[in-house]
Amino acid sequence: MENMNNTQYFKVPQDNNAMVKDTIDSVYLALTEKGYNPVSQIVGYIMSGDPTYITSHNGARSQIMRVERDEIIEELLRDYIANNFEQ
Repeated sequence: MENMNNTQYFKVPQDNNAMVKDTIDSVYLALTEKGYNPVSQIVGYIMSGDPTYITSHNGARSQIMRVERDEIIEELLRDYIANNFEQ
């Protein structure tokens, strides 16, 4: 069993940040255009890993499957922190 007193590090390559952001933007727009609640649909995808939560409109489903779900969460959290806490 791992030592529970140590903090583990989790790193995502920085060059993926722009691609992940662009993917989230594109998927959000596609879901909105099709009349879906984009927040609910993206959360459903992140929680389950089931790509059918994402519309295939404008290639959104294919796009979101090219990035890891943890990268999506990291980008969303990074944006939330940047917009809600002083740096």
